[in-house]
Amino acid sequence: MIFQQMFDPVSSTYTYVLARRHGGEALIIDPVFDLVDLYVSLLERLDLRLVKAIDTHVHADHVTGLGRLRDITKCVTVMGEMSGADVVSMRVCEDEKIDVDGIELRTLYTPGHTDDSYSFAGADRVFTGDALLIGGTGRTDFQNGDPRAGYDSLFNKLLKLPAGTLVFPAHDYNGNTASTIGYEATHNPRLQVNSADEYADIMNNLNLPDPKLMDIAVPANLAVGASLSQYVNADEELDAEQCRNVCDHEDVILVDLREDSERARDGWIPDSLHMPYNSLASQLTPSGALTRIAKDHQGHIVLYCAHGERSVLALDTMRNAGFSGVKHLKGGLKAWVSSGGEVNRT
Repeated sequence: MIFQQMFDPVSSTYTYVLARRHGGEALIIDPVFDLVDLYVSLLERLDLRLVKAIDTHVHADHVTGLGRLRDITKCVTVMGEMSGADVVSMRVCEDEKIDVDGIELRTLYTPGHTDDSYSFAGADRVFTGDALLIGGTGRTDFQNGDPRAGYDSLFNKLLKLPAGTLVFPAHDYNGNTASTIGYEATHNPRLQVNSADEYADIMNNLNLPDPKLMDIAVPANLAVGASLSQYVNADEELDAEQCRNVCDHEDVILVDLREDSERARDGWIPDSLHMPYNSLASQLTPSGALTRIAKDHQGHIVLYCAHGERSVLALDTMRNAGFSGVKHLKGGLKAWVSSGGEVNRT
């Protein structure tokens, strides 16, 4: 397995690049905007295709690299379902699996530092964001932080992992690079408590200054999808009502770009074809399914995903590949459901 830990000295942020093999697909966790060129260079040297970029939570001490990586690589951006970010491609919930070329991470909802904090557990390691640090834990005094929720996340989720599980946090300020669950349970001073009240008393009396970039970073990180308009023209977008009218009165092929886990969790628009976004390149080859559909079918192709990000990126890819007349559902399945659209689950 390829595993690269990268460090931003300005915000003391760790970013992680994972891939199963040279020349394969990769994912990145907690990227920093200012280091995106460095990440892209690493991906190129290892001949990796970035398919997912994950943020463990809305960061307050640096601007995320999610949006810029999406713009450069057209990767899927991922955050937890509790995130307040305006547009990310994929939102994951508790115990959901993220699979990239055989590297599987299980989602753990670990609020406390913020109310949208998630950790991601692999076979032998866990990426804890700011929920669990090396020798410490994430502060709980802003972004709807809650020390009692943090206690529950730590003692009833993270510390329940096997003792040998490697801990890789989003930050470290003392030169540490990794720890283990067992070591933190025994030696982390914030974890040597007997109750949620005792932990809350510690966290409520830290009296730390706000992060220097907080007023810049939080608004920027909540607007991850702000640049999507560059990929789509007004006549290529359909709102939910327009999409229903088109489906009712015209010959339309609806294409669902989401993953199996999302369809199982949230359902799908009736009669839509399933072609996951990450398989788009193979679907656009001369013998690919989308190529055959566009060639043989005289109606429209309408793309949709969860929130409208993947469908915009896919539309741009298809346009650049010479396909015409393709449209996308603005706001994705979420907008479809909010407008009263029918959803199948079986």
